[in-house]
Amino acid sequence: MTDQTYQYIAIGIYFLGMIAIGLWASTKNTDTEDYMLGGRSLRPSVAALSAGASDMSGWLVMGLPGAIYMVGLLDAWMAIGLTIGAWVNWKLVAPRLRAYSEVAGNAITIPSFFDNRLKAHGLSSRILRVSCGLIILLFFIFYVSSGMVAGGKFYQTAFGGDYLLGMLVIAGVTILYTLFGGFLGATFTDVAQGLLILVALVAVPIVAMFEYGGPAEVFGAVREANPDALSLTAGATVVGVASSLAWGLGYFGQPHIVVRFMALRKPTDAPTGRRIGISWMVLVVLGTVSTALTGIAYFSTHPEASLTDAQSAETVFLDLAQILFHPLVAGFVLAAVLAAIMSTVSSQLIVSSSAAVEDLAMLVIKRKLAPRVQLWMSRGSVLAVALIAAAIAFDDEAAVLDLVSFAWAGFGAAFGPLMLLALYWRKLTATGGLLSMLTGAGVTILWAYVIGDPESTGILGLYEIVPGFAAALVVGVVVSLATYRPSERIEREFEAARVFARTGEIPASEEREAESVGSRG
Repeated sequence: MTDQTYQYIAIGIYFLGMIAIGLWASTKNTDTEDYMLGGRSLRPSVAALSAGASDMSGWLVMGLPGAIYMVGLLDAWMAIGLTIGAWVNWKLVAPRLRAYSEVAGNAITIPSFFDNRLKAHGLSSRILRVSCGLIILLFFIFYVSSGMVAGGKFYQTAFGGDYLLGMLVIAGVTILYTLFGGFLGATFTDVAQGLLILVALVAVPIVAMFEYGGPAEVFGAVREANPDALSLTAGATVVGVASSLAWGLGYFGQPHIVVRFMALRKPTDAPTGRRIGISWMVLVVLGTVSTALTGIAYFSTHPEASLTDAQSAETVFLDLAQILFHPLVAGFVLAAVLAAIMSTVSSQLIVSSSAAVEDLAMLVIKRKLAPRVQLWMSRGSVLAVALIAAAIAFDDEAAVLDLVSFAWAGFGAAFGPLMLLALYWRKLTATGGLLSMLTGAGVTILWAYVIGDPESTGILGLYEIVPGFAAALVVGVVVSLATYRPSERIEREFEAARVFARTGEIPASEEREAESVGSRG
């Protein structure tokens, strides 16, 4: 058999495994709550690996190693910021959101949680839910598109095939298991994919280093190829470092990540999930950085070998895997790239579906539909979002990291300050929350396309999440202070969520209230 045949076999096995998990999960879905949140049944290990895999998209194995290959460890500030942000997210947001989302009307989507938490009524409630839903759809279309672009580039690099064909096949398989498996399908495929990513990102740099002679030899070759590659400060600017670290701010507002917190069995599972999730993240980030550095050493001293994508170096992980391993093993390593891409796309499609159905369509229909009807509406919205994202992904010149960075900033600025204020500040009002969210999204878009200048070393060079997050936080606080009116129910739920997050037990009065709300709904 040819090398490529072995690799196709490995990829085929991977595809069949993911589809099988999705079809199994489809048997567990009877209504939209199952399809969108898995019945709040996730163990901390499952939630942690699922959150990590859905977070670490194609940028982990393509965008980030490519950036470090081209620039050196200067771009590792991004990984540092993300690791810190992920830890804080698990520490602050996970237990409180799991508790508060149940106490406040048993919300199953992020927009419905904000609506229930802020006690918006009538027109203001509809505006809040619609705004949340539209922001989710807008930025997720770009995010999902980035995954599809990464999939097309993967096929182009790994098999020398046509970008468009690869993009459509990989997107098609992802849509298939997500369409039927829903949240549980996306979650359990994420677990398998997270483990595969971990093994691959540890194996490739270790094997490469020993093939090269050891870590000392690799670092020596890196210094010779680029004397500044191992420095975190060479060529750094305050604005550049701040922008990279600011990626960590984005975690608080990523719907496809924080929804995993809502699906935990109980709030007290969060510390275990944090330890597992951050351990996984540290290992894969170290693997990514090591892969990039090993790639610098290898390709600078092996002129007969070359990167498939020399312009962005986003194929360095793929190229090393094909050089170092037997074709069958290389095929499974390449499947890890697909795992990083597909795990994120599937999670984003589920959240997009929930926004389209729960926060847009149901507000228009204004009547309760049969559970099976809502379930198929959710599946239809998954398909619709995927098709729009695929249309954007037809452009094979799109850079994965650029698409991801814009969507990440949009979510982080629109929902991050709102999430923190909603969970930890009693005086946040519906008006303050709405204007905070719109300000974050608006400033992000304006900074990215009108005000900011990526080439500037001054303040205009700041990553758009920084001005967006800051503006949203200020607006949320100022407007809430101006419009605050005491509410006994908000005070009661706020205190109940705080107790529930700490003890894992809902106060009896709030449990009865939640049951009453559920029976009325």
